[in-house]
Amino acid sequence: MNPENIDIVLVHTTHSGNIGGVARAMKNMGLKRLTLVAPLAYPAPEATWRAASAGDILECARVVSTLDEAIADCQFVVGTSARERRIPWPIQDARRCADRVVHLSNTERVAILFGREDRGLLNDELQRCNLHCHIPTHEGYASLNLAMAVQIVAYELRMAQLQDTTALAEDAEWDTPFSSGADMSRFYGHLEQTLVDIGFLNPDAPRQLMPRLRRLFNRVRLDEMELNILRGVLTETQKSARSGQDH
Repeated sequence: MNPENIDIVLVHTTHSGNIGGVARAMKNMGLKRLTLVAPLAYPAPEATWRAASAGDILECARVVSTLDEAIADCQFVVGTSARERRIPWPIQDARRCADRVVHLSNTERVAILFGREDRGLLNDELQRCNLHCHIPTHEGYASLNLAMAVQIVAYELRMAQLQDTTALAEDAEWDTPFSSGADMSRFYGHLEQTLVDIGFLNPDAPRQLMPRLRRLFNRVRLDEMELNILRGVLTETQKSARSGQDH
C-alpha cells in the first residue's frame, strides 16, 4: 500500500469537529491525504482540538469546491454508501474493498469518498465511483458517525496492508494506465452529447440512460487507450450524424 496515493475525501461536511476526528482516525492507521469538498466551516477550532496529535493532517488538507476537482487525478474511486440505490452498483464490504485499494494504491491514485453526516453521498456523486463500499452495521441501528466510518475503513486498509494482500485477478498489472476521473468526466459529457445528436437520448426525458452507462464503464474501468478509441468513435459518429442532417 502506498498511503501517498490514497485520498480520504469528505464531501460537504457540516460539523467541523468531525473533520478533526477523521484526521485522527487517518493518522492512527497511517493515512496522510485528506481532501475536503466545500466544508461548511473550515478551518475551525473544533477541527483542531478533535484532531489531537493529528494536526499535521489538517495542515496539509486540500480544500476544493467540487467533487470533480477532488477526484480529477484519481483512477479508482470508492464511494461509501449505507443504503440501497435505485440502480444497483458494484458493492463490497469494507474488508474486501480494502484488499483492492491496498493493491491499486501501489500504482494508481485512489479516492475514498465519505458523504454528509445526515444523508451521505448523493446519487450523482455515487455515480462517479467505480465501486461502492458498505459497512454492514446491525439492522437495529445503522447510523455511523462520520469519523467512526472513516476509522473502520482506515482500519481495514491497515490490516490489509499488514497481511500483504495479493493482487486480485481483475486488477492484474495492465499495459496502459487507467483513465483519471477528469478524463472520464469529459468522456461522459461527450457520450451524452453524441447520444443526443443521433437521437438516441431525449434530453427532455433521459430516464436512467446515463447513470446506467456510467455504471457500465465505471465497472469495467477504461484505460487511456480504450478511452481515446471510444472518444474517436464518438467524434466520427457526430460527424456522420451532422453530415446526414445536411442532406
